[in-house]
Amino acid sequence: MTVLWTIVGIAIFFFGLLVSIAWHELGHFATARWFGIKVPEFMVGFGKTVWSVKRGETEYGVKAIPLGGYVRMIGMLPPAPGQGRLGRSRRTGPFQGLMDDARAQSQMDVLPQDADRQFWTRAPWKRIIVMFAGPFMNLILAIGLFAGILMGIGIQAGGTQVSAVSECVLPATASAPVDDRCPAGAPLAPAAAAGMLPGDRIVSLAGREYGPNDGMELREAIRVTSGPTPIVVERNGQRLPLTVDVIENQVADFADPDRAVTAGFLGVGLLPGDYVQQSPGEVVEYIGGVVAGTAEAITQIPSRVPALFGAAFLGEERSDDSPMGVVGVSRIGGEILAQEDAPWQQDVGLFLNMLAAVNVSLFLLNLLPIPPLDGGQIVPAIWESIKRNTARAFGRPDPGPVDAAKLLPFAYVFVLVFLGFSVVVAIADIVNPVRIFG
Repeated sequence: MTVLWTIVGIAIFFFGLLVSIAWHELGHFATARWFGIKVPEFMVGFGKTVWSVKRGETEYGVKAIPLGGYVRMIGMLPPAPGQGRLGRSRRTGPFQGLMDDARAQSQMDVLPQDADRQFWTRAPWKRIIVMFAGPFMNLILAIGLFAGILMGIGIQAGGTQVSAVSECVLPATASAPVDDRCPAGAPLAPAAAAGMLPGDRIVSLAGREYGPNDGMELREAIRVTSGPTPIVVERNGQRLPLTVDVIENQVADFADPDRAVTAGFLGVGLLPGDYVQQSPGEVVEYIGGVVAGTAEAITQIPSRVPALFGAAFLGEERSDDSPMGVVGVSRIGGEILAQEDAPWQQDVGLFLNMLAAVNVSLFLLNLLPIPPLDGGQIVPAIWESIKRNTARAFGRPDPGPVDAAKLLPFAYVFVLVFLGFSVVVAIADIVNPVRIFG
């Protein structure tokens, strides 16, 4: 049954990725049509077409390699200054042939009656809107998913009910006791010495009361407490006052569980609390944190390539924050649904949260000012607007469109690097995948 749920989870999440891609392309398509640009193709995927249907002047379809998508607009590149009758520039250079071929390809399906429906003929601000609309659709989808998760399902709060009581004091850096027995000479844990038992609910600590879902606040309070401290627990419906001698110990840092810090230690494990729905303000704050964290992660991708290569080919350990591709995130989608005895809120929340995070990544990645990404068309349009407005302000002739074809050498380098990186990520996702459940 676990294998079946894994397959179902992979299929559902993969479908979610395809929907995200189509939603992205819909942004380009809708705004392009709005501004009168002709759009011959709307495709999800690359390679050979496996299904398509033509409606009006646009062919809609799905291609064999579902790793992206595109909307083909006519006239993406303007003719070069001084272009000859055959579409060849009179200029020469190591990349001139490449740029001329791209311009010729851009003009291939421009019919005489469509001359004024080309992408490059639109005002720069319209082109910016068309190219920004795709990533913006991913951001809208991410916001909708996050809002649905946080305001509909909620976030599981930390509980205050004791799940386990440590028998002795061991630092976080120490290895686990053999056969769950404490080593000789290890002092008794404060909670055990005070008589606390699994199933107790901590009602108050040092005079401050805590509700059933105030587990995080309770944990933070324990860490700044030391010495004999009054504590009240609820056991079998009755409140019992106890005194616990909180000591300092090496414990895992909240922000970085792999790092140990010195703090107050009680020696209890706490059960998770209920799912608590979040307010709109908390949703905005959460989304802001995700966007900032994703942007930081993108800037760190080059520094993580050596570790990714080691995980893919050298058998090195794969870190939890390692870059993942379509294979990796889809596999995690299957891993989520395969969990047994997990509450439905956890499965649905993790599933949608990961899909929302993918859309945030698509939003930010596509804004990078590198062709063939959307930002690679936005930047030339911005520069063209600056040049034209400056010329107009100083009474100079219109400088004409910016020749975006000059960025093509960078585009080819980026595509080669991206393909190589994608292959390494895919291999790592297969042979050494990231596992969120251990």
